[in-house]
Amino acid sequence: MDYMLKKRLISLIFPTRCPVCGEVIFPHEDFCGKCNNELTEYKGGFKISEAKSFTAPFEYDEKISPAVILLKRGIKGNAVYALGEALAAALENHGISQKVDIIIPVPLYKSDKRERGFNQAELIAREVGRTLKIDVSTDIVKKVRKTTQQKTLSKRERKVNLINAFDVSIPDKIKDKRILLIDDVCTTGSTLTEITVLLRKNGAAEVHCAVCCKTPDIRKEDENYEQSR
Repeated sequence: MDYMLKKRLISLIFPTRCPVCGEVIFPHEDFCGKCNNELTEYKGGFKISEAKSFTAPFEYDEKISPAVILLKRGIKGNAVYALGEALAAALENHGISQKVDIIIPVPLYKSDKRERGFNQAELIAREVGRTLKIDVSTDIVKKVRKTTQQKTLSKRERKVNLINAFDVSIPDKIKDKRILLIDDVCTTGSTLTEITVLLRKNGAAEVHCAVCCKTPDIRKEDENYEQSR
């Protein structure tokens, strides 16, 4: 069944809502007009070591945080569609979508995914893949070691915490391929950097990193912010 047709049919029973304010919107819309106009576009120049590019449609702040929190808590509603569509549009606008062969979401440790029931980075990756018509692979990169929650650590501790936490299980699938590595939110970039370096060591031709939201380089702690990595 056509994706948008399915979305329209579902909306007859469960109305589509803006993931920021909860206002009822049309099935094809991501955010309501008011929230869409108020969201903060990310304009920074953040870079990930060894990555060819870094893309984020939004700066993480109190305006977009309700949608991100819905996504992280599993109350997905329209959050996956809205955030995924925004990221896909940003990738197209920056000319990155034409430079990618495979999309890989940042993985969760198996027990963490089992406990949560989903991986929000994977949900976003699949939405981006559907929109841009790029294959998504979840079996290439695995998280092989449980780590301390990144939010409890300093920038230096985050890097140490992730050493040998990930593994490329099928190197042949990425050899000479251009990879798009996707996560939901980026703070220091430690997770993206660790996986990017790993992919390059295992033969990836290029790695492009993309997230829905990038926190400001100097940010005030937001009590609503829930970082899972």
